[in-house]
Amino acid sequence: MRASRRSRALVELGAGAGAGAGAGVARMRGDDFLDPVRSHLRSSDWDGVERGRLADEVLRPFREGRRSEFRPFDWSARRLGEPRPLPSAEVLVVDLIGLFHPETVDLLDLRVWVDLDLETAARRGKARDEALGRRHDRLWDEVWVPNERDFARRFGPRDQAHLIVDTR
Repeated sequence: MRASRRSRALVELGAGAGAGAGAGVARMRGDDFLDPVRSHLRSSDWDGVERGRLADEVLRPFREGRRSEFRPFDWSARRLGEPRPLPSAEVLVVDLIGLFHPETVDLLDLRVWVDLDLETAARRGKARDEALGRRHDRLWDEVWVPNERDFARRFGPRDQAHLIVDTR
C-alpha cells in the first residue's frame, strides 16, 4: 500500500461514544533507544540504535501482553534514566531510525516507511536542529547521511514496509 501527497492515507481509530479510541494507542520515542556516542559514529547498520534493549524491554513484552519497564535515555544526564512502565495500549507506535533491521523487523506487525529523498530529509533535519539551537551540520554530512545510505543499501528498509508514505 502506498500513500502520497497526491493520495493521502486517512487512518481512523473508530469507537463508540466515550470508548476513547485514542486511548488504545501509545507512542515510544526513538531517541530513548539511541546510544549517545555510537549514534554519532559511522556505521553501516546504525550501530547506535540499541535494538536489543528495545526488543527486550519493549517489543517482545508488548507483543506478549506482559508488563514490563523500559529505561529511556536521559539526554541531559547522558545516561539511562529511571525505569518507566511500558505503556498499556492495544497499539504501540515506535518511531526510530534503523528499526527495519534483522534484529527487530520480525517483531513489528505493521511497518510504515516514510519516504523522502535523503538530501531533502537531511536539509529538513538540519533546519529542525538549527531551530532548536543545535548545530549538527557536520554530523548530518559526515555521519547520519552516510549511515542512512549504507543502511538502506544493506537492509532495504523501504522494501520491508507494508505501507509507504510519500512525504515529498
